[in-house]
Amino acid sequence: MPVKRLELHLGRLVALVAALGVLLVACSNSSGSDSTENKGGSGGAVVSNSAPGVTADAINFSMLATKSNNPTGACIYDCYAQGIEAYFAFRNSEGGVHGRKLALTEKIDDQLGQNKQGALKIINDNNTFGTFSAAQLPLGWGDLAEAGVPQYVWAIQPAAMAGHDDIWGNAGIICLDCTARYYPYAATLVGAKKIAALGYGVSDSSKRCTQSVRDSIELYKADTGQEVVYYNEGLAFGLPNGVGPEVSAIKRAGADMVITCFDLNGQKTLAQELQRQGLADVKLLHPNSYDQKFVEEAGDLFEGDIVQVQFRPFEADAGDSGLGDFKKWMEKTGAEISEVAMIGWIDADIAYQGILKAGPSFTRQSVIDATNKITDYTADGLIAPIDWTRMHESATQEDPTTHGAKQECTSFVQIKGGKFQMVGATKEKPWVCWSNANRDWAEPTKTSF
Repeated sequence: MPVKRLELHLGRLVALVAALGVLLVACSNSSGSDSTENKGGSGGAVVSNSAPGVTADAINFSMLATKSNNPTGACIYDCYAQGIEAYFAFRNSEGGVHGRKLALTEKIDDQLGQNKQGALKIINDNNTFGTFSAAQLPLGWGDLAEAGVPQYVWAIQPAAMAGHDDIWGNAGIICLDCTARYYPYAATLVGAKKIAALGYGVSDSSKRCTQSVRDSIELYKADTGQEVVYYNEGLAFGLPNGVGPEVSAIKRAGADMVITCFDLNGQKTLAQELQRQGLADVKLLHPNSYDQKFVEEAGDLFEGDIVQVQFRPFEADAGDSGLGDFKKWMEKTGAEISEVAMIGWIDADIAYQGILKAGPSFTRQSVIDATNKITDYTADGLIAPIDWTRMHESATQEDPTTHGAKQECTSFVQIKGGKFQMVGATKEKPWVCWSNANRDWAEPTKTSF
């Protein structure tokens, strides 16, 4: 596919996709983790392999993620690496893949604005097979794609992923412009009817996410009785001047729920101002506050709020999914369970599955080809199904299924007493899903993949 060069303004600091509910889950079929192949790989003698980063006993990977100057309030670099390394420890305990162990041998801090420089270093060194990336400003993803380096990424930057058949993530390409039924459904969970929608003006992803909130509430208002009573897509990133005037306007409008496309720090600033102005009963829908430590430290600030989760929640029953393995190996490696660690685990599984399917004489290109033949990828039941034969492009509002998922699925938890609790679904069936055959309103189907 042609490579799309991306020039992203430094202001695009956060890609919050409430549409990130547009994501996810279903358990592996023959294309996923439940492959009937030997889980340790090929077995027998190790086949000679001269691919970059491949030695007689290891397959080495690099990581490019944001640590310094991280503006979001979320643990990214360290947590992402912990998830990858826990997954590698899990697979290595089974013998690795094709007789070789998986190793994360190079970690680069992109310092927020140095992603391209980090990518060029990886390309020039040419001593790792593939790259994991959790970036706020993915300026180097195009360079890595052009160099044919397989990339496994945190899928919050869909524009940087689109059109590249050698970039995979914990979700397919997200349609930021499309409506989503999970927004009004989340409002029904707290009985909200009057919605405020807020986003950052400097982030294209945040703006489009906020527009999707507005359009979704409007589209289904006849079915839900909900309406948008306040809308602002132009707030400054990080809310450096506070959000007092906006909350005053929300108060005058009588909103009983605020849906934002903010980062963790923005959510906290907003919640504090709501409380200061006597609006503690106004609930928030959080796109990315699935962080137990962050919530506990906030006391009762987020009490009763709804948090959207893009994978099988930690509070759900593991069933026959990979959630049990994740928890087991995070503990074995001394790592802390977190949202971003789960993203790292899922990305590492994509890398493993592609190499496994490519066979012992794998190359970068054969792994790219093999991964793109997977039609029902769920990371062993941790995410909604991804068809990598067609989901390297975005769906559209008019055409949800040519490049989009067959179902619109997400999970929700609610904050009660500083803890997360399942809401809207069950521990056994933690997903709420709607058919994408059309965009009609309907009650969701509770699902487990």
